[in-house]
Amino acid sequence: MTARIVSIGTATPPTMITQDRIRDFFAQQPGTDRLTLRLIRATFDAAEIERRHTVLTELGAVSEKRSAGGDGIFIDPGGVLRAPGTAVRNAEYIRHAPELSRQAAQMALDEAGMAASSITHVVTASCTGCFAPGPDFRIVRDLGLSDATERYHLGFMGCAAAFPALRAAERFCAAQPDAVALVVCTELCSLHIRPSSSPDQILSSSVFADGSAAAVVTAAHADRPGLDLERFATTLTSQGESDMAWTIGDDGFEMVLTGEVPRIIGREIRGAVDAFLGNTVPTAWAVHPGGRSILDRVQAGLDLAPDALATSRSVLRDYGNMSSATVMFILREMLHDDAVDPGATIAGLAFGPGLTVESALLTKRTAALASAPPHDRHLAGAR
Repeated sequence: MTARIVSIGTATPPTMITQDRIRDFFAQQPGTDRLTLRLIRATFDAAEIERRHTVLTELGAVSEKRSAGGDGIFIDPGGVLRAPGTAVRNAEYIRHAPELSRQAAQMALDEAGMAASSITHVVTASCTGCFAPGPDFRIVRDLGLSDATERYHLGFMGCAAAFPALRAAERFCAAQPDAVALVVCTELCSLHIRPSSSPDQILSSSVFADGSAAAVVTAAHADRPGLDLERFATTLTSQGESDMAWTIGDDGFEMVLTGEVPRIIGREIRGAVDAFLGNTVPTAWAVHPGGRSILDRVQAGLDLAPDALATSRSVLRDYGNMSSATVMFILREMLHDDAVDPGATIAGLAFGPGLTVESALLTKRTAALASAPPHDRHLAGAR
């Protein structure tokens, strides 16, 4: 039997920031020279993001031009961005990430109509914080899952981690037909903002955001509609090992995201996707929106129709780049989108440090199509 995503739940922190106001906040930081100011404005304005969510209530206050408020960990009373140490940032991750994960996971369980006791496996993914017992343990404890629930955590796989996490869940379901796996991706990227004139850091500040997404995966409930997990692939590009990186520094996790990343993806995406898809022509595309330029390069490199990445672009516009959780937000939209017909094949792409291309092929199913064999669907203009 084919493993299926039967539900996807999502959660974001209540604090929402708008792109124009957070751009102005960074532009007004002390010591910002003319070159940095131009870079900030150009980078934020080109991102095609309107709003994002953050666990930093302080950031929400100053972006709305109110007093800094909060405890002043990240922003002083005068609205100046601080640079707290890694331990302080990670403590905030431990404080906020488990609850956000619980909310997304509970939503997924509720929409699947499943009790917590039905979960046999938990797979978590995150690259923006670390602790032990970790996110996988907290999911079991906070949702009241069985003490015998198998737990697995994928760390530091970056924005591409959702597909390896779903792949692991699919493997568990293949090995154990009655398995019900809960996959949870939670990222608090905003915890690692810092004042900087570095183009890499400015780019990170302009796109990254916070969010959580959870999926219930099982092969034991073919009567439920959802997204069949048909197959997966991993490709390492020939370049880019130093262009997308994520390391732990003394004042937070340090992101390297150079301007070469979109160009590398643009050059190599056709080969990676053709090797994965073969003769399959997808009906729809779920592409991780690492940024507007990455979506532009994927669209051009694969010769996709102008609206082929509309869902990816709308998630980027409304949520920003939430690292591993983002593509799950996209899949949720497609799961509930009546314009994506039952039987539609969805090609998923996500990009992580390395550069790594993670691919997934999914088929949208209704209960009536549960036993129907997978097949290729062709859509004029899809490529």
